[in-house]
Amino acid sequence: MTTGSYPKDAPWRNFHGRIKGKALRPNQEAWLDEDLGRLSPGSIGWDVNPERKPIDLKEYFGSREVWLEIGFGGGEHMVHQAVANPDVGIVGCEPYINGVAMLLGKIRASGAQNIAVYPGDVRNMFDVLPEASISRAFLLYPDPWPKKRHHKRRFVTEEHLAPLSKCLKKGAIFRVATDIPDYVRQCLEQVPRFGFEWLAERPGDWRVPWNDWMSTRYEQKALREGRVPHYLTFRRI
Repeated sequence: MTTGSYPKDAPWRNFHGRIKGKALRPNQEAWLDEDLGRLSPGSIGWDVNPERKPIDLKEYFGSREVWLEIGFGGGEHMVHQAVANPDVGIVGCEPYINGVAMLLGKIRASGAQNIAVYPGDVRNMFDVLPEASISRAFLLYPDPWPKKRHHKRRFVTEEHLAPLSKCLKKGAIFRVATDIPDYVRQCLEQVPRFGFEWLAERPGDWRVPWNDWMSTRYEQKALREGRVPHYLTFRRI
């Protein structure tokens, strides 16, 4: 599999987060060995595509519109969306290999045929996604980096939002779910700076889950610990 190792002349990108957790179970190791290569788009990592040529999404999804999930965790939301929307192709990016293994098990169980998986940093994916190629993007319960000095590590900064905006089609939807009020603040401050409008229509809209929402394990943990989920919807303009 290609996770995006860097040749000497590539720009260096710090990655702040876990790549691997506890030891994988034998069946998870088997899923990685047997399924990941087949489901992973090629030519994403700097080691195999140093010229950063755009990938051809039609190679994976034909004429279907393509959605992107950034940091899919254990993959339950992505598989839910893939099963509910078989006419859509969904690309998921996740550097945490334990989460990738969990997703592969869910894909096997669901029989979904419209998912591609990149087990690496989404910034590598942004490099090679064609402009205006993505119809919907999800950022669900991202790492909150609660300390103020770490806020620059959050996804909702220029380093991530500028290339995300570039790869989204006009009118594309960007959904953010978080249980951290200060993350909401940063979203509302930063996301509109990069060509998005917030679609809230009335006070309290951010408390209402989307109609097709499937509660994730991260949301269930937040609820158990007394934190309030927030649901923000933006549109690329």
